[in-house]
Amino acid sequence: MPGRPHLTVRLAGLLAGLLLLSACGGAVEVDVPDLDAEDSAACDAFADELPDTLADESRVDIEPSDAPAAAYGDPPVVVTCGVGEPAGFGLGAQCEVVNDVPWYIPPEQYDDLSLDLVITSAWHEPRVQVELPAELRGNEGGVMAVLSPLVQEHLREAGDCDL
Repeated sequence: MPGRPHLTVRLAGLLAGLLLLSACGGAVEVDVPDLDAEDSAACDAFADELPDTLADESRVDIEPSDAPAAAYGDPPVVVTCGVGEPAGFGLGAQCEVVNDVPWYIPPEQYDDLSLDLVITSAWHEPRVQVELPAELRGNEGGVMAVLSPLVQEHLREAGDCDL
């Protein structure tokens, strides 16, 4: 059957193409916060300066593409500007200060290394939130170090954390 090898080669090529397409996921869906004009301008300026890589992961497409956010890698590290107050945050909340910017991480996430981290610049407005997958834990200090100068440049201080 002389035609059969060609069919096998074509089928193998088709399967390889389908595998390649399935490995390339679509855009990462991000939340679009409801912001007033001042906060929207601050978040847009912040998002415009986000780096091409974060936590050694390359930037990927987001949906909607004009959201004040960025995503990196797969599973994605997601950075969003303009989020609300983080769960568990309140008076006396502890913080991690990196490059003079205080960041809030919910206490339960410190102890359970299998949990994704949600890191928030809770003492700045508008707030920035980083969702860091559990697989990338160990990178949170570097992420905060990269983002802290942008937080200082574009967002206003809204209080001090209790060290």
